[in-house]
Amino acid sequence: MSEGSISLSCNRLVEKLGKPSSAFTKEDIKAFIQDNGIRHVNFMYPAGDGRLKTLNFIINNAAYLDEILSCGERVDGSSLFSFIEASSSDLYVVPRFSTAFMDPFAELPTLCLLCSFFNKDGEPLESSPEYTLHKACEQFKKETGMVFEAMGELEYYVIAKDTAAFPATDQRGYHESAPYAKFNSFRQKCMLYIAQAGGQIKYGHSEVGNFTLSGNVYEQNEVEFLPCPAEDAANQLTIAKWMIRNLAHQYGYDVTFAPKITTGKAGSGLHIHMRLMKDGMNQMLKDGVISDTAKRAIAGMMKLAPSITAFGNMNPTSYFRLVPHQEAPTNVCWGDRNRSVLVRVPLGWTSKNDLCKLANPHETDSGYDTRQKQTVEMRSPDASANVYLLMASLAVACRYGLSLPDGIAIADQTYVNVNIHKKENESLLNRLATLPDSCWASADCLQAQRAVYEQAGVFSPAMIDGIIAQLKGYNDATLRADIGNDLVAMTELVRTYFHCG
Repeated sequence: MSEGSISLSCNRLVEKLGKPSSAFTKEDIKAFIQDNGIRHVNFMYPAGDGRLKTLNFIINNAAYLDEILSCGERVDGSSLFSFIEASSSDLYVVPRFSTAFMDPFAELPTLCLLCSFFNKDGEPLESSPEYTLHKACEQFKKETGMVFEAMGELEYYVIAKDTAAFPATDQRGYHESAPYAKFNSFRQKCMLYIAQAGGQIKYGHSEVGNFTLSGNVYEQNEVEFLPCPAEDAANQLTIAKWMIRNLAHQYGYDVTFAPKITTGKAGSGLHIHMRLMKDGMNQMLKDGVISDTAKRAIAGMMKLAPSITAFGNMNPTSYFRLVPHQEAPTNVCWGDRNRSVLVRVPLGWTSKNDLCKLANPHETDSGYDTRQKQTVEMRSPDASANVYLLMASLAVACRYGLSLPDGIAIADQTYVNVNIHKKENESLLNRLATLPDSCWASADCLQAQRAVYEQAGVFSPAMIDGIIAQLKGYNDATLRADIGNDLVAMTELVRTYFHCG
């Protein structure tokens, strides 16, 4: 990280310590705490439900600060993960110094650190979400020689009393400006807080969904991140949801990341963009077009798509979003710049034109290398996912695709370049495999494909068993058909899972 990048960083620790967060040491953390008069430290860690949990410390003295940073602390694993029994539930949580950030909501100055889980023998907890993602990324690099990078598009609804002033056009809120978009300032503050915690944000904007219901305005927003190593991307998304919820609470708003909020209105997804890097170079393009490496990775996602929903769509309302004509995928296919497909290859700055010079004729050629910008986007997931497990499943799928001898053929067979939901493309639609329609069906698909995820010890069998049991527990095999157009039943279902993920 250059000196200029450090000085422009929103993360207070990066600025004060004069180094990137990846280089933070225990001594750095201790010095920052002492130099800034901080007396409170929070250990934070994602549990089985994907939400951040918090353990509060007050610093009694320098020796105690060194103790907790060196040794971590004991927690009850059976209260955090469903697969851990109470009879052997003690776990250690140990802070990762690179994740340190100041809590913007604490009344008293408080430093937060994300933690890793360890078992009684001091070994990483095989079934913890963050370690599963770590294993997936390490195995990906070991087998392919590439680094798996990712970033998320975090969609959510903000809900507040309807002022009736400057009403937005129903389901036409995409990139709307104030005063028709009501929560731009709120989103900007969310973005600042996320960036101060180390989140590498690309941009934010209002999204398609907006409507009024029972005297409240519902406005959909999105914060999109920049690609980075997948472990960092998962940390950033997890912290981002925590930040947005806390700030909404301060403002007196409600916020939901629920995949479906009401019938006929846009649902919220958690689209994941991916790129494969080698020696600092993006491998998704070759000679200005999508590379064979990218096609093989896509082939892996095509093959494992039925079970990826088990990690990316983890409550019954997820499957009310995955229906036609809602800009959400329903079938196993991929394509360029096409929002009706499961995996999209978005516009990737592949033209030979210098756009900066075209827009600003007085400029000289920028010479900017745009190859780094190309990604592929998985569009089925939503924020009901445990983001660590979701990204781990995608790393596994891409690695699997790169190993398939017929990967290019699979990619060619599942490519489409039309809107598959138009009447004239009905015959093509009927030839494509469909995504599962319930948690129950996703669990069956995961059972059928679990060996791929368990290969090389990435996903532990206990974790796969636990996810299958969790999904089966919803007993929703026929729920979409049972509810149909029953608005009352749909409203009750949404209310049940309103604060998922």
